[in-house]
Amino acid sequence: MSLRRLDLNLFRVFEVVFKHRSVNEASKELGVTPSAVSHALARLRQALGDELFIYREAGMEPTARALELAPGVCDGLGRIKEAINARPFVPSESTRIFRISATDYTTATILTSLVARLAKVAPQIDLRIFPCNRTDVIRHLDDGRMDLVIGWFDGLPDRMRRATLMVEKESIVVRRGHPLTEGAVTKERLLAFPYIVVELTGSEDQGVDGFLDDRGVWRRTWIDRLLIETSEEERDAVAHVAVSLPHYAAVPQMLQTTDMVATLPERLARQAVESGSVAILDLPYEPLTVPVEIIWHYRADQDAGLRWLIDELIDITRTT
Repeated sequence: MSLRRLDLNLFRVFEVVFKHRSVNEASKELGVTPSAVSHALARLRQALGDELFIYREAGMEPTARALELAPGVCDGLGRIKEAINARPFVPSESTRIFRISATDYTTATILTSLVARLAKVAPQIDLRIFPCNRTDVIRHLDDGRMDLVIGWFDGLPDRMRRATLMVEKESIVVRRGHPLTEGAVTKERLLAFPYIVVELTGSEDQGVDGFLDDRGVWRRTWIDRLLIETSEEERDAVAHVAVSLPHYAAVPQMLQTTDMVATLPERLARQAVESGSVAILDLPYEPLTVPVEIIWHYRADQDAGLRWLIDELIDITRTT
């Protein structure tokens, strides 16, 4: 099909409907009536020979063809807007909204410092923080509904970029006065107690070695070496996972009233120790270390505002 026969404004309608999954919400953003949005969709459907969106109770569900088109359409329109509106990014004057996906752990250890810095150097910039335990996070990054994802990753597809913020390691924690705080800690003693495990997607499908394949992005969903790296000879000696959580915040409180054991990232574990709620155990093995990274879509390579935010995040983790 030749582009000469197609009104490119129809793709702008496509982009906004795809983002909101709603004709009414799209009409508000575009400043036109819902009937005008519906009419534009009808023209695009006819031109492309596909329904593109199907009405469901939960909203406008994109077809397979729409999902295939969306990354290219959003990327192309974004590049056009950048070319037309290109101007220096001035943090102190910007009113931009950045959307970041993060766990409660990275929000507490990284994003609180970012919020404090933005209040001083870019007070009109807003942040929207979304949970990283959703299984559609990478789709939102692909669709342009998310700017950055902070987490632990392994393999990435070519469309993604990455930068390391810091390197974290596991710490095993128990309540103060726990039996394991007396005497030498051995693997056998550790396995004798039930565990609280933070599994970030909140599911029992752990994927491969603690990773989940999310649209080609391998996301680490837990960091417990004792459970992840059990050898073939040790298959009979497996810890009992009594509680699985999708977040870290409740772990110290749960430990205080039980003899359970949990693995926390070291920075979070030390915060809990300072509050007097838990004790960190000496490990009978080398702790698992993992880089905490930010990833973003390659379309943002020319986005001066997002590049500035990435540099701020990197600087914060280098200076704190």
